[in-house]
Amino acid sequence: MNKLFQLTLSFAFLLFMGGAYGASLNPEPTDSTTSIVDKTAALYILEEGKTLYGEGKIKDALIKFRQAGVKDPNSWRAAYWVSLCHYHLNSYGYSLKYAKKAVQLGDDKVNKEVYFTLARAYHRLGNIDSALVNYEMAKEKLSKPRAKVLLVDLHIEECAFAKEELSKEPAYVKQRLEGAVNSGYDDYSAIVMDEGKTIYFVSRRSNTTGGGMNPDDQRFFEDVYKATWDEEMKEWENATNKLGKINTDGFDALNYISPDGLYGVMTVNSTATDAKTTTRGSDICELKMSNKGTWNSPRAIKNKTINTSFFEGAATLTADGNTMYFVTDRKGEKSSTDIYVATKNGKSWGDAKPLPMTVNTKGRETTPYITPDGRYLFFSSDGHVGMGGLDVYVVENLGDSWGTPINLGYGINSVNNDTHFTYSKELNKAYMSGYEIVGNKSSIDIYELDMTGFTIPTEK
Repeated sequence: MNKLFQLTLSFAFLLFMGGAYGASLNPEPTDSTTSIVDKTAALYILEEGKTLYGEGKIKDALIKFRQAGVKDPNSWRAAYWVSLCHYHLNSYGYSLKYAKKAVQLGDDKVNKEVYFTLARAYHRLGNIDSALVNYEMAKEKLSKPRAKVLLVDLHIEECAFAKEELSKEPAYVKQRLEGAVNSGYDDYSAIVMDEGKTIYFVSRRSNTTGGGMNPDDQRFFEDVYKATWDEEMKEWENATNKLGKINTDGFDALNYISPDGLYGVMTVNSTATDAKTTTRGSDICELKMSNKGTWNSPRAIKNKTINTSFFEGAATLTADGNTMYFVTDRKGEKSSTDIYVATKNGKSWGDAKPLPMTVNTKGRETTPYITPDGRYLFFSSDGHVGMGGLDVYVVENLGDSWGTPINLGYGINSVNNDTHFTYSKELNKAYMSGYEIVGNKSSIDIYELDMTGFTIPTEK
């Protein structure tokens, strides 16, 4: 017999004997280490998870990272990546829990960005003091270039601003819409019509047209819904997405309806569907109300400066329909998303141009709303100093220039993403979307605010 093979068999036998008899003869505490085989398997599964994470498949990545944690429960790596996934899924409590676990398991070997993750989770949960401690820790432990990329200094400024705002009484109080509008899914982008009796909104519910699910974030496609106000019950009822041809098998988000209710603008993205003809990306489309009272099929605006192969959407128009503001990420290498403006030349749209960098930033500007007279633009941004995440701002159109964006403050804004703000002077109400945090999880809901006595703030 080959001597090397014989030695290997003998070694294996001794290991077996030690496992079979040694434990009973010399009992010892359970070993807290992980076998080489399981460590290797865990690292392999982690790499699979990282690939999925990089592709935006967060839920699939989370499953892999959990599997890696089962294989090697003593490694900080799985806990760290589980924490990142939960943060992107808006489960901030779970993100905090696993980030703490990663620090406990990894000690000085842990990826130093875990302190940034801890800070963000504390920030989103409203624990500003703990967020500040961890942002400062991240700033100390990360390289200066990396801290700059992560905008650590901006987040520290946000915490200071948030502490100041949270010390005040909120001027306005958000009321979560009751009835059929909000659900366990994400609900947002409210458009209220008919003197407050009809609401259109966007939701990612399981009954979305075509039943499709986004392969990236593994959530259902957007659809446009409509509900009516029940005066007796004081709630919204009969939510439906059966609205003629407005909804496709892809992403559909209604952004604007003209005052007479006959014309609309929406965002459509059918690139992830099996349709024979799809949009190039997310396109801004126009639609009209039919004589039957249902919406006709949306048609993409044929203007190369408005619709490109990048994301375009979230359009808002002045009451006369001649000026449109929208969001695009066409300059994503320099800034995340920016607001552009286009005006009509006769019946067609002119060239779209970005708003100045006093309004746009290197961060995200999104969900604009222009007042009917075109004087004030409300929008959400994480590039200006706010309370955290996306805050709502207003900026005045001075004709040949723009004023300085003003944060609408605590009550309208929170430490989480606050978006889709619209204001109705006639109803003395505003509508917006924000996060409803329940336990360790959260979802996006639509809120109403009583704006009696509200005066749009301007520069002093």
